[in-house]
Amino acid sequence: MFQQLFYQLNKYRILLYKPIHMQRSHFIRQVGLSVAAISFLNHPLFALLQKNQAWKINMLTDTVGVFSEKGGTILFLLTKKGVVVIDSQFADAAAHLIDEIKKKTTLPFRYLINTHHHGDHTSGNIAFKGLVKQVVAHENSYANQKAVAIKSNTVDKQLYPDRTFGDEGWNKKLGEEEIQTYYFGAGHTNGDSIIHLQNSNIVHMGDLVFNRRYPYIDKSAGASIKNWIKVLHRTNQTFSEQTRFVFGHAGEGYDITGNKAAIKAFQDYLEKLLEFGKKEILQSGKSKQEFLKNTTIPGVTEWKGDGIERSLNAVWEELTS
Repeated sequence: MFQQLFYQLNKYRILLYKPIHMQRSHFIRQVGLSVAAISFLNHPLFALLQKNQAWKINMLTDTVGVFSEKGGTILFLLTKKGVVVIDSQFADAAAHLIDEIKKKTTLPFRYLINTHHHGDHTSGNIAFKGLVKQVVAHENSYANQKAVAIKSNTVDKQLYPDRTFGDEGWNKKLGEEEIQTYYFGAGHTNGDSIIHLQNSNIVHMGDLVFNRRYPYIDKSAGASIKNWIKVLHRTNQTFSEQTRFVFGHAGEGYDITGNKAAIKAFQDYLEKLLEFGKKEILQSGKSKQEFLKNTTIPGVTEWKGDGIERSLNAVWEELTS
């Protein structure tokens, strides 16, 4: 259906802008078609077509925007010295992002920063090969990305970070913007970075925040629920009330951006998850099979839908290993 709509729209667009050097009868017929084109632009199907486009860009400021298609949220920065991209989703989505950014600026891609190693945040790195000056990530993120690629035999599809940092973070001034990365320890993985655009006061949290969506807690990559809680607490202590945060993922009906209240809400979720696990596993002595039958976590009703088993499995492993 959408292919037919695109065809009709393109045909009407041509008619709308075609020079009017024609016979009177032909002109009248073309005007009629042009009117039909205008009607089509106001048709609900055209609105649906726009709504269902593959990707979306939302500019948070004149120079900072978020890109959404599939995978973790991408944040990008346009400066007078070049472009910075934070996370890359998948290769096809990254190609769409690159095309859209090239419509906004002819300046080069200076830095690609990965918040962590997971494929829905780094598989698109390869689309920047030959385009970006430097790929930046925490040293643990680099090690994890490399290990996963070797294990899954996808080394040829990777563009690894060539600039890594440790607990001290990384800082770079570009144009009027200053970029500062933070590492507060293990959380979602053992290599999650927080990236702050200081002048814009916008922070990309990566997957350290799942806004009202059950999180993936990657114990195979050093995740720690206990320390994740500390990471979020430290985050709220570090940034101001005016800071705008970008999240890796959000539940249906919730936004991928938010304030410190959203950070605190997810911290509360993890605290309730850990408390519930201690009560059920350590105090009541339930088996893993019994524990995994739970369908809710008391006190955090905003988290619902599919995916609770990820949290339950992770807290079981953390408390029993």
